[in-house]
Amino acid sequence: MATYVDFHIIQTLPPSNVNRDDTGSPKSAIYGGVSRVRVSSQAWKRATRERFNSTLDPSEVGTRTLEIVDSLAEVIATRTPELAERSSELAEAAMKAVGFNLKERRAKKSSGDEPETQRNPVAGFLVFLSATQLESLAIAAARAAEAEDPLKFLKAEKVKDLIDKDHSIDIALFGRMVAEPTGVNVDASCQVAHALGVHAVEPEFDYFTAVDDAKDEDEDAGAGMIGTIEFSSSTIYRYATVNMSQLEENLGSHAAALRAVAVFADAFVHAMPTGKQNTFANRTVPDAVAVMIRDDQPINLVGAFETPVKSRNGHVKTAVEKFVSHANDVVEGMGIPARTTLVGWIGEAASSIGSLGERVSFGELGEAVASALDGGAQ
Repeated sequence: MATYVDFHIIQTLPPSNVNRDDTGSPKSAIYGGVSRVRVSSQAWKRATRERFNSTLDPSEVGTRTLEIVDSLAEVIATRTPELAERSSELAEAAMKAVGFNLKERRAKKSSGDEPETQRNPVAGFLVFLSATQLESLAIAAARAAEAEDPLKFLKAEKVKDLIDKDHSIDIALFGRMVAEPTGVNVDASCQVAHALGVHAVEPEFDYFTAVDDAKDEDEDAGAGMIGTIEFSSSTIYRYATVNMSQLEENLGSHAAALRAVAVFADAFVHAMPTGKQNTFANRTVPDAVAVMIRDDQPINLVGAFETPVKSRNGHVKTAVEKFVSHANDVVEGMGIPARTTLVGWIGEAASSIGSLGERVSFGELGEAVASALDGGAQ
């Protein structure tokens, strides 16, 4: 039986534009017949991975890039300096031996009379590899340096197998989709929903001007620049779930999966997309968090807000109360409660969530989730 860890968060967003569409407007969605603020799952997964990068050792996270030949060449040159001049050649051979299709790009033009700089080829799509996988490929490439045909040598060594193990935490959680070569995809153990406003919202516009510091105001008193930025503010509900069986399969051990879900709990709670952050200083922390460990299926509780919250005295209190009521209704209707529920909140407005389970601080949440999972059957 699979075990799922569901993360439910209610959080206020101040006036901001953290996630924009192709026109520069804040992303939105129609739900319950009204327009809501929306922050895409991709934006929050990116913010979560950025949190990984700032809290974990570089060896525990992955690199997702088109410039995978450059990345591998750098590892080869660092590990074996005597091969620095051949690092690009060996890195390209290793990537081709794995089965990645590489494409050439134009040489980089140099200024003056300098010759154009030949640049390494790039992958045809973003390649997601862990630091350990890059190290393993670099070791194999260094051995191939002694061979008459490095590419043939690396194919015989089956280096493709090197990227099908030793997955980093972010690859194990968010997966890896590769069109070619086949057989190296990693099924994501984590699903992240688009964050959605709990109430109706109408976008607003900030009209701004910028002053030209060097302009002679006696000649022209006007602004140096004029523009508008669309923004909105909302209380949002965001949700993610982690399939512990899949996470354990991706990482290869129960202990590694427990640590990964603890890391995710910390990162997902504290992460914030950075769009227009300098303009709006929009970073907030959750008002209420509920983590539900289930042995039946993951359950997104966004249905609590299908009828939009209406209030002139703030939305958090009513939103949390609606969430708690809906969570209890789901348990009553399905007849299957969560195995364990951990909750956290800030302020009296969100305190009603305490009725759902044991309170823990946001800083202790990851450890508490891992402890609860380790104490129960997988």
